[in-house]
Amino acid sequence: MAELEGASANERSPLINYRLSRSLSSTPRLSSDKEPAQPEPGSRKLSTFLGVVVPCTLSMFSVILFLRMGFLIGQAGLLVGIAQFFLAYCIIGLTILSICAISTNGAIEGGGAYFMISRTLGPEFGGSVGVLFYFANIFSSALYVLGLVEALLGNFGAEDGSLAHALPVGHWYSFLYGTLFLLFNLLVCLVGAQMFARTSLVIFCVVQADFGTDYSTGTIMNFATVFAIMFNGCTGIMAGANMSGDLANPSRSIPIGTICAVMATFVVYLLLCIFVAFTCERDLLQNNYMVLQYINMWAPLPVIGLYSATLSAALSCLIGASRILEALSRDKLFGGVLRMLTITNRSGNPYVAVFVSWFLVQLILLIQQVNALAPIVSLLFILCYAAVNIACLALEWASAPNFRPMFKYFTWHTCLLGAISCLVMMFLIDPMYAAIAIACVAVLVLVIHYLSPDSSWGSITQALIFHQVRKYLLLLDIRKDHIKYWRPQMLLLVNNPRSCCQIISFTNDLKKGGLFVVGHVEVGSLCEQPYDPMQRQTTFWMNLVDNLKVKAFVELTLCPTVQLGVENLMRISGLGGMKPNTVMMGFYDNCAQEDTFLSMDVFKEPKEKRVQFADEEYGRMGEAFPPLRKLGDEKVLNLSEYVAIISDAIKLTKNVCLLRYFRQMDRAALFSQKQTKYIDVWPVNMMKPEMASYFDVTCFFLLQLACILNMVPHWRKVTRMRVFLCVEGGDHNEPGTRRREAKLKELLTQLRIQADINIINWEHVICLRGNSENQAVGETDEAPVAMAITEEYLRAMNELIKQQSQNTAVNFLYLTRPPVDTSRYPEYLSRYDLLTHDLPPTVLVHGLSAVTSTDL
Repeated sequence: MAELEGASANERSPLINYRLSRSLSSTPRLSSDKEPAQPEPGSRKLSTFLGVVVPCTLSMFSVILFLRMGFLIGQAGLLVGIAQFFLAYCIIGLTILSICAISTNGAIEGGGAYFMISRTLGPEFGGSVGVLFYFANIFSSALYVLGLVEALLGNFGAEDGSLAHALPVGHWYSFLYGTLFLLFNLLVCLVGAQMFARTSLVIFCVVQADFGTDYSTGTIMNFATVFAIMFNGCTGIMAGANMSGDLANPSRSIPIGTICAVMATFVVYLLLCIFVAFTCERDLLQNNYMVLQYINMWAPLPVIGLYSATLSAALSCLIGASRILEALSRDKLFGGVLRMLTITNRSGNPYVAVFVSWFLVQLILLIQQVNALAPIVSLLFILCYAAVNIACLALEWASAPNFRPMFKYFTWHTCLLGAISCLVMMFLIDPMYAAIAIACVAVLVLVIHYLSPDSSWGSITQALIFHQVRKYLLLLDIRKDHIKYWRPQMLLLVNNPRSCCQIISFTNDLKKGGLFVVGHVEVGSLCEQPYDPMQRQTTFWMNLVDNLKVKAFVELTLCPTVQLGVENLMRISGLGGMKPNTVMMGFYDNCAQEDTFLSMDVFKEPKEKRVQFADEEYGRMGEAFPPLRKLGDEKVLNLSEYVAIISDAIKLTKNVCLLRYFRQMDRAALFSQKQTKYIDVWPVNMMKPEMASYFDVTCFFLLQLACILNMVPHWRKVTRMRVFLCVEGGDHNEPGTRRREAKLKELLTQLRIQADINIINWEHVICLRGNSENQAVGETDEAPVAMAITEEYLRAMNELIKQQSQNTAVNFLYLTRPPVDTSRYPEYLSRYDLLTHDLPPTVLVHGLSAVTSTDL
């Protein structure tokens, strides 16, 4: 046991044993919150035959078998009728393959199609389809009850009864008959799934009925109309899946039972088409729905079948709707509004959801004019089938190793073809209702997105993104990089974000669609830790990035020294062709740090608006990001190490940017004011003023970064870009000055940079510089020249910049390479401390790579 004392919580967790000890059909709930009573695994008693084969078989037979078969053959003919059945069964067959694949890939709980879709495509899409699927079952149940009432009155009505004139007719009488039938269904559903299975087996019922256009309306039947009527008899394949929470082994029962039911119904429909076509005349088939009653050995048998079909269809939809509603409520997609609907009895029957579903059906019976809803109900069922195909397609395309269903007879081609077929069928039946159904899904996706809590189901979106990103990252070849398509890829080094929120936001503006990595080094050794402390901190840093609304990755590392940790970040941050080419750091000085973390607008928002921050996590932010260092406290990084990091970055061919005084930047005030501010660029090496007329790589890099910042929409609205041309002599009309200004203007034109050119006389400043006669022999780098610069020159240069920075938002200045001699690091940094003292927010830039192009 001693070896386990240092183990992580994950290693000590009994999760694996817990899962193996449970039923494979249940999902472990690890939440500490009290949940409503859940059905025990022992409550799952339905077999494959009673739970799937019988409901699916009888659901697919529908009243087509009793009332519309002769009409379909009379309108379409034998060959076209058989072809339509082949087409319909091909469409539902592709969907069945997807159902089988998903149902054999893991434990299935109650909710059927909703559970499959939501656990694959996420709560938003799954919940929206689930809601529509629920109401499709509710309206279908009402349609079937009203159809039963109409058939009953057609045979036994006091006025038009074909068999007897026994039952009074009228609006409220019809409502009474419908209420009695619905009450019978309610009693069956309250008893539970076992009673439903036995009732289905006894009455031999169906799910789908049709009340659409027929010959009595005077409308000419075309292929699409006849196919739409016939297709209603081929739906109902979800009847078994809807009972997934009551099946003893849903992963085995759903694929086997559904396939058997589909094959049986197809054979029956095919044989009945042939028998009817060979034994009846066309006029009889086209003009009499009850043709089977006249050619049957016992005339009442088709009538009994019709009553059984409609009654059982209503029963199947009612019990299926209650299971879907229970699943929606248990997942809390609408918050706690539907919490009461999860209450079940000891056997796991959700009787509250049954009562609510019965009540909704009862309300619809009051209308008694729901025939117009029949097409959209059919469309909602087909939309659910399309969603199942899309879910399976997403799993297949994601190529996740854990997607390995036991059912192997499918490919992404069958999923895609099934989804397309369902969508085409929707618009073939009724384009307007199809558009309405899709619009309802879109609205529900938005509603559930804002109301549902965070789920732990896993997101297929993340898997698909990973798959696609990996594929395209492999295609991103750094050997094919071209200067025309260069973009900044930033690694921003942050010690404590409490003082760096403005820098993080500024760097996000500067990245121009490139990579942005926020890096942090924690000083320590993993050998001294029981587990990796950076794993817990990563969550807080990612939440911080989300709340700052910046598009950045987070990289944290644990190293004995900051310098070594930064080197590791510079080497390994990014992936493939997406690796940082620019390192950004705050300037090293002794200024008092200001805690701007909680003063930013994003942290003043109500807690419910903060991205990804649960209340508990937000309360621990102080622990994740400790208080700022006070004046006099020891720093985690000394001056020499700081300059060494700059040197290491240049050795690793990274551009370097040092940011100073960004704590002064009030972004809200800057972007809300009407006065124009300026982005100032000083493309001159102030440590080598004699080279002021020469533009090197760093000068071009300065211009590029300033131009990128000025291209950002909210910066462009309030700023203009200025480039300062430093000349000797007070007369700006001298030929040399004019010539240099013209060259600079031409250069900016070629680079497509819109900027004002300000000519500055700095003769009184450069006269204060020292000379480079004391340059060490053999040293050729520019750092010794910088050492020859006097403090008076730097102060004067600082004053010159201040004079031009009255309305400056950001300054971009030239940064030289650190000296080779490490003993000169303090003096090197002190020069830039003097140069940038009390300036507006300033970026010191050193460029190594060519970043601009004048070619097309």
